[in-house]
Amino acid sequence: MRANRPWIDATVEDAIKRARSRLGQGPGLSRCETCDAEIPQARRRAVPGVRLCVDCQEAEDRAQGAAAGYNRRGSKDSQLR
Repeated sequence: MRANRPWIDATVEDAIKRARSRLGQGPGLSRCETCDAEIPQARRRAVPGVRLCVDCQEAEDRAQGAAAGYNRRGSKDSQLR
């Protein structure tokens, strides 16, 4: 079981890198760049560099999640197929 740990660590590190790359920086927009809806002040304070309204962000997250796939290098399921 100890032998699988490097693969698990690599999977976690990959996920952290992906999440950090999506974090915004700097001032956010007051209107959504996709649909032009107003972005509430509370969201702009909570999410640095926000560029999308909640609805558009959720749609983008779903699209990225479907395309991301899984890192199955150390998975038992991948060994069974």
